[in-house]
Amino acid sequence: MTIELANRLPSPMFASRRPRWVAMVLAIVVATTGALLPRAAQAVDGCLVLLCFAAPSWRSIPQCVPPIKQVLRDLARGKPFPTCGMAGGSNSASHAWASAPGYCPPQYTRVFDGESGPIYSCDYTGAVSVSINGAPFARTWWTMAGDTVTEFSPAAKTQLGTWDTRFDDDYAAWLVSLPPPAPPTDSGS
Repeated sequence: MTIELANRLPSPMFASRRPRWVAMVLAIVVATTGALLPRAAQAVDGCLVLLCFAAPSWRSIPQCVPPIKQVLRDLARGKPFPTCGMAGGSNSASHAWASAPGYCPPQYTRVFDGESGPIYSCDYTGAVSVSINGAPFARTWWTMAGDTVTEFSPAAKTQLGTWDTRFDDDYAAWLVSLPPPAPPTDSGS
């Protein structure tokens, strides 16, 4: 079960410390197993959350579903994003609130006419960004209702081979839905 989780995650994440890393994942899963049982709320383990958000699809890994759902509930309630002290300086995850149009993917940005000009909104509330070896790896957009979609970097896609393509599919559908560009006009010269 623990080895399955470690095998689904990007290998360069802690490549130089792989044997120690597998032992750490085992320790994390053992430590968090008790937290997954129904009882008083506890803090989510930041290292497990980092691993799960870096996975090709956190929903397909049973050990990831409860902690990710909990961290999304916590974020929706204004709680801080958990940290992982064992990740090393170049591996991290952080949270930022969505803000359209600047920090929201175009396929999820909505524009409404307002009295003073356009009003922008984002279908997603915030995003959790994961960096591996100091480079952007994945960004998971989330809603208050718990819906998520993950945008993987080109490097992540190369490394993973397969991933949840919903973000890419939504972007392709959005591009197709755009009106065709206006034909060039003759300037009369």
